[in-house]
Amino acid sequence: MTSQQTTPVTAETSGTWTLGDLPVRRVGFGAMRLPQTGTALVADAVPRDRGRAISVLRRAVDLGVNHIDTADFYFSPLRSANELINSALGGPYPSDLVIATKVGPRRAADGTWATSAAPGELRGQVEENLRQLGRDHLDLVYLRVMRPGPVGEHFGALAELREKGLIRHLGLSNIGPEHLDEARRIAPVVGVQNPYGLGFNAGQAGFVARCGELGIAFVPFYAIAGAAKEDGGVGGGSPEVSAIARAHDATPAQVRLAWSLAQGPNLLAIPGTGDPEHLAANVAAGALALTDAELATLNDAHRGPRGETA
Repeated sequence: MTSQQTTPVTAETSGTWTLGDLPVRRVGFGAMRLPQTGTALVADAVPRDRGRAISVLRRAVDLGVNHIDTADFYFSPLRSANELINSALGGPYPSDLVIATKVGPRRAADGTWATSAAPGELRGQVEENLRQLGRDHLDLVYLRVMRPGPVGEHFGALAELREKGLIRHLGLSNIGPEHLDEARRIAPVVGVQNPYGLGFNAGQAGFVARCGELGIAFVPFYAIAGAAKEDGGVGGGSPEVSAIARAHDATPAQVRLAWSLAQGPNLLAIPGTGDPEHLAANVAAGALALTDAELATLNDAHRGPRGETA
């Protein structure tokens, strides 16, 4: 099951989901860690070797990945995720490749975080993503919500850009059910991207199920790192995960990804890495079939000793 297999497992084994009218394989690629090594999204991040980053992106596509998640605020000194994607895969892009990006948060040129964009500034963010990626439209744009309160004005601004043809589909990130309800009254929502993983944010389970009932993809981030978030993680930390990983000759990270995919057909994994071996292992997790007993064990561990779901 690990990346050491002679014949690599491809993303086709994970199955597919349709984002609006765009079919994607359920194991994709997250570009957050691509521009740097170590801790992500910090001003003094160490840039990753450019050639290595480009080779990882091309290898992802070779392994059948056709869903890449990015943002124009994924950058380090010298490296931008969007520019790397454009250089590696553009001219032209594969016809089936779906690129999702996010708008809302802003980072200054020195890497420090600025305030969130106002509704009237979202067009500039969309156009910057278009410029960096070298595209005439964006397949999917998530509104990343950074503060409490209504999202209608911001989402409405993106809906107008969708009507103008700059965006094909819309999504929401870092939200609650009330935000989804508000946004769906304005325009269709094809994806929700929230922090969720085995043993992390167990209270999201009901929201995951509701998204599935509505035909909306749920795209968990930090599915491997969990509470470590941008600092990354080893994907272990649980005796249950470790035991199941040994039984399948898999890594703990693969078990965590397989558990995520088992939460519903609308779950789309977007693990990120700058390491070719980790990439192959992440893709191979789409072929890891956990037994009902193993899923029950992991579900118990996910909810915790008191069976908490919130």
